[in-house]
Amino acid sequence: MTKQKISREDALAFHLEPTPGKWEVQATVPMTTQRDLSLAYSPGVAVPCEDIAANPELAYDYTNKGNLVAVISNGTAVLGLGNLGALGSKPVMEGKAVLFKRFADVNSIDLELDTEDPDEFINAVRLMGPTFGGINLEDIKAPECFIIEQTLKEQMDIPVFHDDQHGTAVICAAGLLNALQISGKKIEDVKIVVNGAGAAGIACIELIKVMGAKHDNCILCDTKGVIYQGRTEGMNQWKSAHAANTPARTLAEAMDGADVFLGVSAKGAVTQEMVASMGKNAVIFAMANPDPEITPEEAHAVREDVIVATGRSDYPNQVNNVLGFPYLFRGALDIHARAINDEMKIACAEALAKLAREDVPDEVAMAYGKKLSFGRDYIIPTPFDPRLIYVIPPAVAKAGMDTGVARRPIIDMDAYEASLKSRMDPTASILRSLNARARQNQATMIFAEGDDPRVLRAAVQYQRSGMGRALVVGREDDVKTKLTAEGMADAVGELEIVNAANSPHLAEYKAFLYKRLQRQGFDRHDVHRLAARDRHVFAALMLAHGHGEGLITGATRKSAHVMQRINMVFDASAEAGAVGVTALLHKGRIVLVGDTLVHEWPDEQDLATIAERSADVARHLGLEPRVAFVSFSTFGYPRSERAEKMHKAPSVLEARGADFEYEGEMTVDVALNAQAQKSYPFSHLTGPANILVVPARHSASISTKLMQEMAGATVIGPILAGIDESIQICSTVSTVNDILNMAVLAACKVG
Repeated sequence: MTKQKISREDALAFHLEPTPGKWEVQATVPMTTQRDLSLAYSPGVAVPCEDIAANPELAYDYTNKGNLVAVISNGTAVLGLGNLGALGSKPVMEGKAVLFKRFADVNSIDLELDTEDPDEFINAVRLMGPTFGGINLEDIKAPECFIIEQTLKEQMDIPVFHDDQHGTAVICAAGLLNALQISGKKIEDVKIVVNGAGAAGIACIELIKVMGAKHDNCILCDTKGVIYQGRTEGMNQWKSAHAANTPARTLAEAMDGADVFLGVSAKGAVTQEMVASMGKNAVIFAMANPDPEITPEEAHAVREDVIVATGRSDYPNQVNNVLGFPYLFRGALDIHARAINDEMKIACAEALAKLAREDVPDEVAMAYGKKLSFGRDYIIPTPFDPRLIYVIPPAVAKAGMDTGVARRPIIDMDAYEASLKSRMDPTASILRSLNARARQNQATMIFAEGDDPRVLRAAVQYQRSGMGRALVVGREDDVKTKLTAEGMADAVGELEIVNAANSPHLAEYKAFLYKRLQRQGFDRHDVHRLAARDRHVFAALMLAHGHGEGLITGATRKSAHVMQRINMVFDASAEAGAVGVTALLHKGRIVLVGDTLVHEWPDEQDLATIAERSADVARHLGLEPRVAFVSFSTFGYPRSERAEKMHKAPSVLEARGADFEYEGEMTVDVALNAQAQKSYPFSHLTGPANILVVPARHSASISTKLMQEMAGATVIGPILAGIDESIQICSTVSTVNDILNMAVLAACKVG
C-alpha cells in the first residue's frame, strides 16, 4: 500500500482553515431569549451553585465536569521533537483533545503551562481540579513527569493519567498478552528486555510486573546499557527500582535468549544479529516513533517465527495510544472515579486483548481492505474498530467499581453498553472506511479541471494521502503557475499533467466520439473541437478508454452543463437510469437525498429507480437502506394529485422485488423522527429512514442546500450512480476537501 506523504503546506493549511486551531466551544442549551440567559446566568444559576456548595457531588449533575478532561503539558518532551515549550506544544494538545472527542465523546480542553518547575506545575494543576472530571498529562520529560504525576495523584480526587507513560504501557500489555498466547508462553516465565528508561519504558516494565512478570526476568536498558544492581552512572530512583540481578551489560547481551523485546527508544537500536540471538517465537515491540528500533521487514529477514509490532499505522500490529486513553477516561468518568488505578489499566489491556481474539466485523475488514483475524499480524485491535467504545469502558468501569474508586457505580451494565453505542458518530467511521478503501484500491483518478487551484490542491492531496495516482487535465505552464501561487511549487513534479495537445490517443478518442454523435447533428469538426478543447469531454474520453479508473469534474461549471458533456461520452441520462444522490451529514446522522442531479420531474417508475440506486449508494457507504418517499402528505392525507406518484412508488418497488426497507408517502418528520413514526404502527420502516426520495429535482436541491446553509450540514455529492464508470461531479462552491471527498467516493466506486 502506498505510504502517505504529508507536506509542510498540507499540515499548516489543515490547522489554518476553516478557522485557526482544531476545536471550538458550542453551547448545549438554548441561548436565544432573555429567559434563557436568565437561567444560564444570573439569577437562575444561583440555584445549582448553592446546591453544589452544599453537596459537591452534584457538580456531576449540574455542570459539564463529568464529561470534561484537561489535556495538560509544559511542552518539555513534545512527540519526538524535544523541548518546544508550552506554546510550541499547543497544536499537539489540541490534537489530543480532538481525539478524546472523536473516539469516546469526551469533551476535552488543552491547557499549556509555561513552567519547567515541577512544584509550580503541580500547584497549577491541583488548583484547577474542581473544573474537570479527569486530568490527562502529556509530553512532560522524565524524571519530572514521575514526580508530577505521583504528587497530583496523591493530592487530587479525580483521575490523573500521564498518557506517555501508561497509555503506551496499556496497549503494549494488551498486545503482549496475545503475542505470548500465540507463542505458547506465560508472562511469569518469559525473559523480557525493555529498551528506553524514560516515561514509557518505566511504565511498561511496571505494568508487566504487576501483571505477573518476574523482577529478575525483566531487564531495563538505557543509552548507557543494562540497568543492573550496583550500577551508579546515570541512575535515578525510578531506574534503580528496576535494576536487575544480571551479568548482562549491553543491550546485545540482554537480548541473547530473550523471549520479548519492548522498545521505546530510538531508530535502529536493534540489529538483525540481536533478533537472531533471541529465543524461539520471540516477540518484538519496536515502538520508537516515527521510525522503529527495527522494521518488521528487517526482523523477518532473519527470523520467520518472530511476532513484530510497531507504533506505525503502515505496518500490522500498531501500538497506538488512541486504543487506550479515550476509553480509560470514558469508563472512569462514567463512574465518577477518584483515580485510574492499576486494576483499571489491566482491565483495559485484557479487554483489548480479548477483542483482538474475536471475529472482526465486516465494516472493519472493509475499511482495511482485507479480512483481519487473530494471529501473528493481528494481535491488537485496529483504532477504528467500532466495538472499542462499548467493550473497553465497561471493563474499565467494572474494575473501578470493584476496587472502590467509583463515586457513582453503574447499576445496569447492559444499559450502559447500549448508551455507549449511541454516543458515537457513525459518519466518522463511514468516512474513515471510505478513505481506507480508497487507499486499498489505488485508483488512478482523472481530475478534469486542472485550471482551478482547488482541483490542483485536491489532486496533490489525493496522491500524497496514498490513495493512488492523480492525472490532471490542463496545461503544464498553467498548472505550475497556479500551484506555485498556492505555495505548493514542490508538488508540480508530483502530478502527471495530460491534455489533448500531448495525448497519443486523441485520434482514437475522436473516432469513438464521432461514432456516438454523428446522428445527433455533430460533424467531424464539432467532434474535434469537443475532444481537443473541452476538458470535461476529453477527461470523459480518457475514462471511457481505460486511461483512468475514476473522473472528478464539475468544480468550474454548472452541473447541468457537465452532465450534458458527460452524456456525449457515456449513457448518463435519466432514460439510461442515472441518478444523483446527495449525502447529508449532520449531528452524527447521515441521510441520503435523491435525485439531486438527473431527473427533473420523475414519475413513479423513475422514483423506484432512484430508490434502488440510492440503496446501492447506502450499501457502499456501509448503511442498511431504509427508504422513505417523502411529500407534504402522509399515507394519502391530505390527498393531492401532486403526491399521487409518491403514493404509487412503493408499489412499483414491491413489484420489482426490492430487497430493502421502503415506505411512503410521508412527511419528512415521519420519515426521520422515531417518535412521529409511532403514530403509524403499520409502517414497514423499522427505524428512521436514511434515504429520502423527493418528488422532483428542485425540491431535492432546495432541501440539501437549506440544510447546508441553515443547519451547517456537511454535504457530499451529488454522487452519480447508475452508470458503468466511476464519475463524480462536484459543485462550483466545492472546497478542496469536498473535491477530495468526491475523489475518494470515485476511488471506492460508490454508486
